[in-house]
Amino acid sequence: MERSTNRIVLVATTTAFFVTMAARLAISPVVPAISAEFDVSNGQVGLALSGMWLAYALAQFPSGLLGDRFGERPVILVAVGGTAVASLLLALSPLFAVFLLCTVLLGGAAGLHYSVATTLLSRTFTNTGTAIGIHSAGAPVAGVIVPVVAAAVGSAFGWRLAVALGVAAAVPALGLVAVGLPRTAAARPEQPITDRVRPAALGELLSRPPIAGTLAMSVLGAFVWQGTASFLPTFLVEQRDYSAPLAGAVFSGYFLVQGAGQPAMGWLSDRIGRDAAMSVCMAAGVAGYALFVVGPGLGSVLVATVLIGIAMSWGATMLPKFLDYMAPEEEGLGFGLVRTSYMVFGASGSVGVGLLADQFGWTVTFLVLSGILGSVLIALGAAALRRRARSPDPRGHEAG
Repeated sequence: MERSTNRIVLVATTTAFFVTMAARLAISPVVPAISAEFDVSNGQVGLALSGMWLAYALAQFPSGLLGDRFGERPVILVAVGGTAVASLLLALSPLFAVFLLCTVLLGGAAGLHYSVATTLLSRTFTNTGTAIGIHSAGAPVAGVIVPVVAAAVGSAFGWRLAVALGVAAAVPALGLVAVGLPRTAAARPEQPITDRVRPAALGELLSRPPIAGTLAMSVLGAFVWQGTASFLPTFLVEQRDYSAPLAGAVFSGYFLVQGAGQPAMGWLSDRIGRDAAMSVCMAAGVAGYALFVVGPGLGSVLVATVLIGIAMSWGATMLPKFLDYMAPEEEGLGFGLVRTSYMVFGASGSVGVGLLADQFGWTVTFLVLSGILGSVLIALGAAALRRRARSPDPRGHEAG
């Protein structure tokens, strides 16, 4: 009976993660139609999407604290229910200002899920790594399915019904979460949340050189990830003259590669070191983004898609590195803080890429993305040379 209950918990949390990601990804394939209806630029739509991802990032840190105070189940219910409401309001937006506000609401609601669901799984399963790995698969699965469906629905029925796919997915998921998640006791029901947050301690953690260096690289990686997630379909439509369904299919392929790349790069980082594996990701990205704009034909686009899918799997190489430099008692709060920190700064990728495209075109924009990843690759190489000059660390556990 206990094993069956645990499986239901895993299915419910994974479904919730799928839904919260699907609602956000349904927007990108229909950005050109949204821009046309509201008569706004790519930069303005990028501002809305940056607001969504910023709200998502900001919600990461407090969600775990809320779970400790009120229990995981209520927070996950609010995340899924809020995703449904925000998606509905987004589809009904009469003005671009309302659309922008609703995207921020969607990001904040969806962001409540990940940290608290991870905590619940760690309390439910002894094989925590396997459970969290399965749960995390909800995001790339959404990335494979949703862009194709949203692009097809948008082409046939308009962008509003495409965005409303978030509602269609979230409503049944809300029922599954309500039935499948147990009412667990809150870990710290009486302790005020403010008692757990001491600015001096949080600042000390973020300022440790290995964590600070890794955080800076993660910010740049997140910037590129956000820009790609927001505008890759638009690039393919406007620069490559692809149809929306074909652009959506390529976008799905990008997430398919990333879904396989995450565990593969994590495995590689355990064997050749975090920085070395990160260098593989960055080198793939430098080549991939350049190939998107200089390579001829669909074949080059497919190769570029594989390369940037590998590149944007960098999180599997860097996120464990943060934990390498945290004490066990720091990991819960510290990891949430780090995740919020790099995602907050990385959220500017949507508006940044949109503005670059408006001002300089897609060729310059994608070459800039290639250059950003190149700068990370150079920094990793410099750190490796410094380590070798001192005392070599074969696991590559230093960024600087």
